[in-house]
Amino acid sequence: MELEILFEDENLIAINKPSGLLVHRTSIAADETVFALQLLRNQIGQHVSPVHRLDRPTSGVLLFSKNEEILPSIKAQFADRSIEKTYLAIVRGIPSIKSDIIDYPLKSERSGKMQEAQTSYQVLLEAELPYDTTGRYPTSRYSLLEVKPRTGRTHQIRRHLAHLRHYILGDKKHGDNKQNQFFEKQFGMCNLLLHARKLEFNHPISRKSLCLIAPLPLHFQKTILDLGW
Repeated sequence: MELEILFEDENLIAINKPSGLLVHRTSIAADETVFALQLLRNQIGQHVSPVHRLDRPTSGVLLFSKNEEILPSIKAQFADRSIEKTYLAIVRGIPSIKSDIIDYPLKSERSGKMQEAQTSYQVLLEAELPYDTTGRYPTSRYSLLEVKPRTGRTHQIRRHLAHLRHYILGDKKHGDNKQNQFFEKQFGMCNLLLHARKLEFNHPISRKSLCLIAPLPLHFQKTILDLGW
């Protein structure tokens, strides 16, 4: 597998991570043998370190450092929330409030403690299909959302949208199984429809502003067409 490179210089490299690819080795998937970290290292013939993470089923912009010395500087931008991350998600239903901030604490999956968490969203597109997926209504409605996490909790976007009951399609852990089964049967779609579209930050060396954009994967493009957008 050859990874799509979105940006590269002597210090940083960013890829468009495919859905289903782990960032690095983890005990959660001990039997997995293919990782973005090793693939990229072998592809460019150089050591790299991940600057941040994406969930395995999430696609999109993933940034790596080629230079260990700049890691503290670039990670500090994530810690102080000066980096802006923009995601696209296709969800069940249409939010009544078209643009809002979800301010809802989430329990840490490691410590069990509650942590503050904020996610802003905006409805970009709406769709209605002539299918009864719930047994209660003759049609089903969906939305394309632009989502920006303001904090960085585990599965934050997925959990926040689940809290609103606007589950991300294809989310097998926090989503709606009826919708997932419908889209798999009707459209052959079984991927998580969450894509890290854009990453904006200041280069740790030049201090110039960078905006990295990841093209949509084919499964996301197909679902957009299936929904008539």
